[in-house]
Amino acid sequence: MNNEMAYLLGMVTGNGEIQRGPTETTISIDIPHKKMETEFQKDVGIYVKASITDMRSILEPLLGTSLCFSQSPNVSLLSFRKPNEDYLMREIMRYTGNATSADNIRISQEVFEFTMDERKQFVKGFADVTGYIRRSNYAFTEPNYRVYFEIPHNWGLVTDFSNLLKSIDIPVQNIDWAHPNMRDGNLKKYNSGYPDFWKKEHQVKVWAVEYQPVGFAVIHKQEALDYFADKQRIHIEMDRKKTVNEVTHRYYWELTGRHKDKPVHPGEEDEFIPEQIRGIHFDSWTEIAEALGYKKDVEE
Repeated sequence: MNNEMAYLLGMVTGNGEIQRGPTETTISIDIPHKKMETEFQKDVGIYVKASITDMRSILEPLLGTSLCFSQSPNVSLLSFRKPNEDYLMREIMRYTGNATSADNIRISQEVFEFTMDERKQFVKGFADVTGYIRRSNYAFTEPNYRVYFEIPHNWGLVTDFSNLLKSIDIPVQNIDWAHPNMRDGNLKKYNSGYPDFWKKEHQVKVWAVEYQPVGFAVIHKQEALDYFADKQRIHIEMDRKKTVNEVTHRYYWELTGRHKDKPVHPGEEDEFIPEQIRGIHFDSWTEIAEALGYKKDVEE
C-alpha cells in the first residue's frame, strides 16, 4: 500500500464502476460537475481537465498504463483496463470484493488499518468524486460552511465513510439520510402527493475548517475549500473569540440537545430502507447513525 494506491481506491469506492470480463477488467470513475461554473465564475470543465493532468502524473506510473479521459458538460470520466491476473488489478479486486459500483461497494476493514496518511489519501480520492463545497451549503447562518459528500442508495457506505472520517479525527456535522423521517419529517411532501420524495442520495456533511487539512486534488474544489474554510476560521477566531476546536471539533455524542419529535411517516416501512432499521421511527439523524454503526467507540 502507498498513498497513490490509497487515493485510487478512494476514487473507485466513491464513484467507480467495475466491469469484470473473462480476461480483463475495466474500471471507470466519474467526476460529476454539479455546476458549469465554479464559485468564482470559472469554467468547471477546464478546471477538472487541469486536475486530471495532475492525477495522471500520479496514477499512471502506479497503473502501468494510460488513463483514458473524456468529458461532457455534466461529468468527466476516467477509465483504465488491465488483465485480471495483473497484480494491481488483483489488489483492487481484493479491496473492492464483488462490488460493481458505489451502489453496492463497502470500505474494506483493511482500509482502516492503513497509515494515517494513506487513510487521508483514500478520503481525498473519495472526496474528489463525491465531495462538494459551495456558499449555499452552510449550517444555520453564514459563514458556517460545510463540505458535503453525496453517496447513493448505499446505507452501509455512509456508515463506513463516516467511521473512516472518525479514524482521521474529522467529526461528521450532519448526515442527511435518505429516510422519510429526515427528508420529509413533517409529511409535507407526502401530503402533497409525493410519497417517495425522500428517496434521494445520502449526504454526509463536515465543517469546512475540519476538512481543510485533507483537501481536494480537484483544483476548483480546493480553491473553494480554502476560501470558505478561511472565512469560517476568521469568523470563529476574530468575531466569536474562540478556537476552531471549541466550535467545530465535536462529535454528535459529545453534544447535548433536544430533538424535535417528528410524526410517524408511512414510508418508515418501505423496502428502500435497510431491514436493520426498517419500521423504526427516528427523530434525529444521530439516532439512525447510531443504529447503523457510526457512534462512539466502546471503551475497553
